[in-house]
Amino acid sequence: MKTEPFVIEQTYDAPVAKVWSAITDNDKMKDWYFKLEDFKPEVGFTFRFAGKDKGVTFWHKCVITEVIPLKKLAHTWRYEEYPGDSHVTWELFDEGDKTRLKLTHTGLETFPQDNPSFARESFAKGWTYITGTGLPGYLAKG
Repeated sequence: MKTEPFVIEQTYDAPVAKVWSAITDNDKMKDWYFKLEDFKPEVGFTFRFAGKDKGVTFWHKCVITEVIPLKKLAHTWRYEEYPGDSHVTWELFDEGDKTRLKLTHTGLETFPQDNPSFARESFAKGWTYITGTGLPGYLAKG
């Protein structure tokens, strides 16, 4: 069973260098994303973090697979306690004093489909909040 990837695009009133820094600097990511123990935008770097849904903690384990500074960051997205293998790609497009972000999450169908936390709608809700509220809120703070 193959499903369409989840794709969301947002445009931010910030230059691409500022958005890139927000998605790759762990100190900045803590303000709007997840609290990561460590993060380096380097191919092969592994990072993990906890996320909660419906009172359950899910440990995410991710490995950076591609880095093109100011343009693209890609990483795996797995759960330590569950089967499934997905991939997240953050692409930035320089639009002068604005930046367009295209986030693509593939492989959602590989997670246990009998768990509502892994439903496509759950990912859509999470990524919509992260890219539509969390990140722009951080960027607006100056």
